[in-house]
Amino acid sequence: MTGRLVPRSDLSPQERQTMHRLLDAHFAGVSAEQFEADLAEKNWVILLHDDKGILSGFSTLLVYETSFHSEPVSIVYSGDTIVRPDAWGTSALPRTWIASVNQLRDRYPRGKYYWLLITSGFRTYRFLPLFWREFFPRFDVKSPQEIRTLRDHLARERFGAGYDPATGVVRFDRPQVLRPAIAGIPEGRLDDPHVAFFADANPGHVRGDELVCVTELDESNLTPAGRRMVYGPARSEPACMQR
Repeated sequence: MTGRLVPRSDLSPQERQTMHRLLDAHFAGVSAEQFEADLAEKNWVILLHDDKGILSGFSTLLVYETSFHSEPVSIVYSGDTIVRPDAWGTSALPRTWIASVNQLRDRYPRGKYYWLLITSGFRTYRFLPLFWREFFPRFDVKSPQEIRTLRDHLARERFGAGYDPATGVVRFDRPQVLRPAIAGIPEGRLDDPHVAFFADANPGHVRGDELVCVTELDESNLTPAGRRMVYGPARSEPACMQR
């Protein structure tokens, strides 16, 4: 499995159609028009292909600069993300994703660098504790007031009245809902405290409600597994996320 980062504007019509078909195979209620409208709001796309060149997954990104407390901050906002179930066991998505946001930091160098993630799936939420030391919200640490304020600020800026600051959840008028074959949380996964927290914090996830999460994209915030995604098992050199 290989991954690459491309500007959204460089996607061919065929690639866009294939992306929509892949998303539609896993989410209900995703029209071509809705997919294109969402894609038009993004500026970067990560594409994953298997060894036969078939699209196995993708993630759309909006990378931008805004301000918080009158200071610049740079934001990576994750949009549509899907990987075929037969490719769930590979590290291609996290490896390419972390390398890509590291690369994009050169284009958005001002202020701190944050990942704004919204997720209706526990598998995506589970990437946070696997690859990042500090992220919020989480089961074992109360979100600091500054982080809660930042999350609310970014979420209101992006989602307006669709965001509920009391719960930290976004509800869209036309949510994307996982198809039954991959929807819900298998009972055994609730033994994982991170998954149990996600289910409790976002009880409407099966209806497409999205939990808003924030983590700082900084080399010092990578877990050992995150560092391996960047450098491989034998290296421990610092990354370029920090300015």
